[in-house]
Amino acid sequence: MGNGMRISMGEEFATLDFNSSRLEKRFVKTMETLAGQPERSIWFCSKNRAEAKAIYRMLSNDNLDREEIVRSHREATIQRIVESEKTILEIQDTTGLNYNRQKKREGIGYISENTLGVDLHSSLAVTTDGITLGLLYQMAYNRPYPKEGTEKLASKYARPLEEKESFRWVKTLRESMKGIPKGVHIVNVCDREGDIYELIDEASNESQRFLIRIIHNRKTVGNEKILDEIREKPCMGEVKTKIPRDSRAGVKEREAILQIRYCNFAIRRPANLKRYSNIKAFHEVNVIYIKEVPQDSAIEPIEWFLMTNEPVDDVREAYEKAQWYMQRWKIERFHHVLKTGCAVEKLQERSMDKTTTLVLMYSIIAAAIMNMTHIARIHPELPCTLCFEEEEWKVLYCTANKTKTAPEKPYTIGEAVTYLSWLGGPKRAPSDGPPGVKTIWIGLTKLYILLSYMEWLP
Repeated sequence: MGNGMRISMGEEFATLDFNSSRLEKRFVKTMETLAGQPERSIWFCSKNRAEAKAIYRMLSNDNLDREEIVRSHREATIQRIVESEKTILEIQDTTGLNYNRQKKREGIGYISENTLGVDLHSSLAVTTDGITLGLLYQMAYNRPYPKEGTEKLASKYARPLEEKESFRWVKTLRESMKGIPKGVHIVNVCDREGDIYELIDEASNESQRFLIRIIHNRKTVGNEKILDEIREKPCMGEVKTKIPRDSRAGVKEREAILQIRYCNFAIRRPANLKRYSNIKAFHEVNVIYIKEVPQDSAIEPIEWFLMTNEPVDDVREAYEKAQWYMQRWKIERFHHVLKTGCAVEKLQERSMDKTTTLVLMYSIIAAAIMNMTHIARIHPELPCTLCFEEEEWKVLYCTANKTKTAPEKPYTIGEAVTYLSWLGGPKRAPSDGPPGVKTIWIGLTKLYILLSYMEWLP
C-alpha cells in the first residue's frame, strides 16, 4: 500500500480475526459502506433495509471485538510506518463527544460537570511532512457522575497516577509503542496537558522520544526555573517561515520571523512524587523557546516553549523540532473530521459500548480521508491507485470531467483529489490553494453514491 490508505477496507483489515469469516466479511463491508457516506446514519448510507439490519446485527454480535479492530488496524498502520522509512510523530490528544440529549443511553457518563458524553483520547501516526498513516491507539472514558466542585490539591497529589485521568497520556504512550519494530524513529508529541513528569520519566526509562509543549515552569537540580532561564538567553538565530492558516481564528497563512533559543536542563522530580522511588530524581531535557517577531498588531504572535529528549545542538535542529510540533494540528483536524465529517456526536446507539465501537470505526475512516487529502498535497505525482480501485478512479474521472470516455491508465493522486474537489464544490481557482478535508469528504460521498447507483444498472 506504500504511503496510501484505501477507503476500500479489504487490505486495511487483512489480518482481522473474529473467529468468524462471515463476521469479518460483514465488518469490512460495513466499513466500506460507512466510508461511502460518513456523515449519514447507518440507515441512510446502507443500500437497503436488509444491509442496515445486517450492520445492526453485527454491532450486537458478542464476537465483534473492539480490541481486535484496533490490533488489525495497528498492524496496517505499523506497516505503513515501516515502509515510510521516516521519522514518525505519534501525536496524542483528547476530545469530548457530547451526548447530553441521550440520557437513557446505557452506560452513559459525564465528561464535565453538566455534560453527558465520552472523552476520546487518540494516538495518530503522522510523518514529519504531514501524511496521516493511521491510529496507533484509542481509548474512551468518562465519569459515572459529575465532578462535585474542584478537587483539593492535597487529595489530587495523594492519588497514584493510575487513578488520575492524566494517566491516559502515559498509558497511550505505552500502548502506542507496542509492536513497533526496533530502529523505527518515533517521537511522542503532546500539547501542554501532556506536560507531566511521569510521562517524561516513562519515555526516558523506555528509551522513547518525546516532544511536549511546556506548561509547568519546572525547577532544575540547581533550583532554577526553566522558563525564566531560557527567556533570558540571547537569541541564537532567526528563521523565516510560513505559518499555516488558522480557519477557526480567521487568521490567514502568513510569513513569520521566528527567534530561536535553546538550552539543556536537568529538571528535578516534583516534590509530590518524591515518595515514589521508581521515578527518577531528575531527567536531562532540551528546552526550545520559539518566539515570533511581531509584525501585525491584530495577530497574536507565536510563543512556544517545547521540551524534548531529542538532540538539539544547533538552530537548525531546534527549528526542526518546532516544525514537528506544527504537525500537532493534524490531530485537531482529525477531531474535526470525526465530529463534522463523520458526525459521531449524532450516533443514536442504545449503549455506550456500541457507540465507542462505531466511533473507533469512524476514526479509522477519518484517518483514511486525511491520508488521501495530505498525500495528494505532498506527493501529487503518486498514482491514484494508492487510494482507489479501477472502477472508482474511472467513474471519478468521467463524473468530474463530464465525459463517457474513461482513461485507459490511472492518473495521479493529485488529479484524483482535484476531481473530488469538483464533486465536493465549485471548481477552484489556482489561487485558492489545495482543497481541504471537508471538500474531499463531500466529494467522496458523492462518488460512492454514484458507485452504489451503478451497481443497480444493467
